[in-house]
Amino acid sequence: MTTEPQVRYYLGANSPGGFYSLYDQLLDPGEAEELLILKGGPGCGKSTLMGQVAARAEEQGLRVEYIRCSGDPDSLDAILLPDRRAAIVDGTAPHVVEPRLPGAVERYVDLGACYDHAGLRKIRGELEGAMKGYKDCYARAYRCLRAAAELTADRVALLQTPELEAKMAKRAKGILSRECRRSGGGEGKVRQRFLSAVTHQGLLTEFGTVERQCRRVYELADTYGLGHLLLTHLLAGALAAGWDVIACPSPLFPDRLEHLMLPQLSLAFVTTGGAAVWPHRPYRRLRMDAMADRELLQRNKARLSFSRKVSAALMDEAVSSLAQAKAMHDDLERLYNPYVDFGRVRTTAEWAAAELLGHETEHGRREESTEDQKASDG
Repeated sequence: MTTEPQVRYYLGANSPGGFYSLYDQLLDPGEAEELLILKGGPGCGKSTLMGQVAARAEEQGLRVEYIRCSGDPDSLDAILLPDRRAAIVDGTAPHVVEPRLPGAVERYVDLGACYDHAGLRKIRGELEGAMKGYKDCYARAYRCLRAAAELTADRVALLQTPELEAKMAKRAKGILSRECRRSGGGEGKVRQRFLSAVTHQGLLTEFGTVERQCRRVYELADTYGLGHLLLTHLLAGALAAGWDVIACPSPLFPDRLEHLMLPQLSLAFVTTGGAAVWPHRPYRRLRMDAMADRELLQRNKARLSFSRKVSAALMDEAVSSLAQAKAMHDDLERLYNPYVDFGRVRTTAEWAAAELLGHETEHGRREESTEDQKASDG
């Protein structure tokens, strides 16, 4: 029996400038009904709690959007329940989440209360040492990413000519006329999500998420980072035509687009190259490199090859540092685990599931009961 892939994204990125957050994009403020903000340090069960609530939601047939942790993709930083307009998020550093309507929409959940504070005081020195080594590894990873990004930016600047920009605009216009005719509504909305992340496991791209939401996939085969030019035009055209778009920036360049998804049209545009390989036959395949100036490519062949090799080596070093950080974080969690009341964490998870999954059902029952009473009175 085959199961459909989960819808999984990242809202935080290990970027050249440090941790880059899109956590303000988790829920539309105008539509949000419930947001539980978890507080608590390492090993206190935040990811476990979210996983338990997500499993309960799926058992009820509800959609779940999983937000993975870029520091540890096997852990969760948030879950979104679109059918409930609700979410749970880890609101601790570095992805601090501040409430907009405290009490009315957002509520804090203190998992730090599950710690044995007296016990942890006894190992304070060990905790401080583990914390420092963990942060030092991240600082080194960010330095490597910064150097890799500089080389990548140099390649893009070399090949991004006015002629190339004109070609991209023309190609985008043709695609939009074929795929994105006007919806008949107003302008579309854009949500931002990272589909890719630089992690201790390497560069990960959640292509299963694309597969789950879109049948038609344009693959942009891109060696030199030119796809952003095309995606910018496609985003603007799709929004103007009235379609909602999930815009996915690059973790290495959060101000540049890497992927686009239009679930209403079952249409996606994904960038591939290096470790990012689309695992299926695409609906269309566009070679970004073929649109660049051939003479420029040939004249700078050695420079481009050297730049790619060095930036790849720097990315490997960044991943190695992230792997060291992950190992130290695991050590930190092992120090904390014996001093966590996991029974209390489970009880809190049950409460959270009841709050997010039960209230709307009860509200629905009240509405049905009111309608039944009206019909009876009539």
